[in-house]
Amino acid sequence: MSKQITCISSMATRQVLAELVEEYEGVSGRRLAVESVGGVAAAQRVQQGESFDIVVLAADAIERLATAGRIEPASRVDLARSGVAIAVAAGAPRPDVGTEAALRETILAARSIGYSTGPSGSHLSRLFERWGIAETIAPRVVQAPPGVPVGTLVARGEVELGFQQLSELMHLPGIDVIGSLPNEVKIVTVFAAAICTASRQRDAAKAVLSFLASSEARFAKLRHGMEPA
Repeated sequence: MSKQITCISSMATRQVLAELVEEYEGVSGRRLAVESVGGVAAAQRVQQGESFDIVVLAADAIERLATAGRIEPASRVDLARSGVAIAVAAGAPRPDVGTEAALRETILAARSIGYSTGPSGSHLSRLFERWGIAETIAPRVVQAPPGVPVGTLVARGEVELGFQQLSELMHLPGIDVIGSLPNEVKIVTVFAAAICTASRQRDAAKAVLSFLASSEARFAKLRHGMEPA
């Protein structure tokens, strides 16, 4: 019997990978186990040499793992592009986030602002610094723990205004997604996959990556708020 293929990913791709894994197992007959955790934790585990066949992370994290010799650079494939969305509690008033100026005023007026430890959080942190409001809003900023969706904090009323990848917000109950970052300040994160150097079944892992990057995977990515890369 073929050995199970293992993959670790960040939470941003959890839903789309779950759908694609089911499709792949159906057409290939191979078993594929995906563990989705916070992106920082996933990168650390691969960095520490934990045995996975495939890793799916933001492109910059994949590049760092390549530099560290933990993935095979030639195996890398870009899978999807993802933008940052904004959420409030379900039924709450929808503030204006349509322009950079409106978003800045909405953030200044918010009781609390939540973002993640991933690429979207890093971008927002730099944006607040550029706007000159970082110190002003610091007491109201809540950074979700790794692996905890910002949307769950919004749904529980712990955060008034939440920012995260659309793919991580769109399926959560108890929140309304009110828009994306306006064009002036938007960020698009590329998520990529690669074979880990710890893998002992590289041919099988390569076949999985080919499927994840194929045209057949396009519609699953769109359904989960991402664009094919």
